[in-house]
Amino acid sequence: MTPIHETEAGRQHLKLLAARLFGDGVSVGVARIANCAEAGLLPVEAAAITSAVPARRAEFAAGRAAAREALGRVVAIPMGVDRAPVWPEGIAGSIAHAGGWAMAVVSGGAAGIGLDLEVDEPLPEEVIDIVVRPEEQGDARVIFCVKEAVYKAVYPQVRQIFGFDVLSVVLNGDAFTARFTEGMPPFAEGHVLRGRVSRGSGFILAGVVL
Repeated sequence: MTPIHETEAGRQHLKLLAARLFGDGVSVGVARIANCAEAGLLPVEAAAITSAVPARRAEFAAGRAAAREALGRVVAIPMGVDRAPVWPEGIAGSIAHAGGWAMAVVSGGAAGIGLDLEVDEPLPEEVIDIVVRPEEQGDARVIFCVKEAVYKAVYPQVRQIFGFDVLSVVLNGDAFTARFTEGMPPFAEGHVLRGRVSRGSGFILAGVVL
């Protein structure tokens, strides 16, 4: 018997989990990586991954398929020079991959949006001290997921890579706050972002809208 997380029912459940993270005005797309062919890519997209390994090309194709489902139209989503997706004018979006799935969320009314998807398993011991600050409490994998989602949301404005220690996360049930521990223009030290976490079908999801 095929595990539910690999079926259409599993896909719909992941869409529901993602939808719970966001309010009105955010659309969700989900694609099974194994079901997505590179033939579905538009020329400008395919050109960006000609030298990538097969697994990366499959993830990329599924991510674009999920993004087009979320957008509700066939439109190119090129890769920028920084490897981030270049969304259509006026659209904020985010793509995540894990456990054989690709997910995308888009919004036409947000300054930024971040989604992360993680397999629900313990974070490796050797990276916990890199990800989790001393004052942070709770599941290290959830904290990792939250920080990844926040990074994706703010990157289009920050335009620089920053470490996990720049954010201090407080988990409160299915809600979280993420505070900047140092200035990361245009976000000042102490600036707080709020988002949500959901869990199910063997996955952890985190989302935030600016």
